[in-house]
Amino acid sequence: MKKKILIVVASYYENIASSLLKSAKNKIKNKCNIHVIRVPGAFEIPVTIAKNLKKFHGFIALGCVIKGKTPHFDFISKSTTDALMTLSITSKKPVGNGVITCLNKKQALERGKKGSEAAEAVLSVLFNKL
Repeated sequence: MKKKILIVVASYYENIASSLLKSAKNKIKNKCNIHVIRVPGAFEIPVTIAKNLKKFHGFIALGCVIKGKTPHFDFISKSTTDALMTLSITSKKPVGNGVITCLNKKQALERGKKGSEAAEAVLSVLFNKL
């Protein structure tokens, strides 16, 4: 039976989210069954994973947070990253963090393949034979 992976992608920056999702799917294809849920922003990713912990073997969080002129970037970036780590540790299931944090859109567009790296991290934990 193939492992099941849930990809939760924040669609706030749709073109960036699409690039992250495409790279993650390309890494996983034919290795696992994939299900995708779209959420409005990065802040909604952890709760969506939490609601689905029992249904999947691993998770990939994808999204983008771009720094603006207020501290909002810092709060969203840290709280999302901390929540993803907590979910992974408490559930003992891999959660690949492909939520990119950038200073501007140009940087974000250049990092579209980070979805592949998050997928690779999940695959390495799922199929590690220790």
